[in-house]
Amino acid sequence: MTRIKPFIITIFALLLSVAVMAQDDKVEKSANPEDVDVDMDNPTFVPLVKVGKVLVDGDSIQYVEFNNVYVYPQPIFKNEKQKAAYNRLVYNVKKVLPIAKEVNRIIIETYEYLQTLPNKKARDEHMKRVEEDIKRKYTPRMKKLTYSQGKLLIKLVYRECNSSAYDLIRAFISPVRAGFYQAFAWAFGASLMKKYDPEGIDRLTERVVLMVEAGQI
Repeated sequence: MTRIKPFIITIFALLLSVAVMAQDDKVEKSANPEDVDVDMDNPTFVPLVKVGKVLVDGDSIQYVEFNNVYVYPQPIFKNEKQKAAYNRLVYNVKKVLPIAKEVNRIIIETYEYLQTLPNKKARDEHMKRVEEDIKRKYTPRMKKLTYSQGKLLIKLVYRECNSSAYDLIRAFISPVRAGFYQAFAWAFGASLMKKYDPEGIDRLTERVVLMVEAGQI
């Protein structure tokens, strides 16, 4: 199996570890998403079921709230190759979507933490320590992803964060480093500036993502 290229390892190590210096004592002991076997027969995320009460004309009425349920026509495949490609997409989304959501959570928490630091010098020192800690903590994690999973992760990070990997690195590390990593990625035929187009080229991916999020697959 082809392993993910070094630039993708480094990029997502950056994204996943931007908050590591502030949160070492908060890390949960649960398994990382890349270590969990993908179950193609059961949901990746637990469907939302919320039970509550509302007051109507003095009476307390109980209600149950569910997450969205998406209904699509069954996919039609021209041949086994198309079917295999679709199943591979579902597998990869179930594998890397939890990581993209982890990136989004960490980005938000890191931004909030940086706001508590007194000045630019303190923020720069913090991010320098973070970058130095990248390979030791997160490179082994990213090595477990395949090349195609890494490229999908770039797009799903954009979907979750509403920002490209390039822009995130530019904001949290530096414009110079972002340019360096983008040039490195380009040499391997990828781009950190890749956007996510749910209405166009990524339409099928978005369908799969929505159903995975809803706990339908």
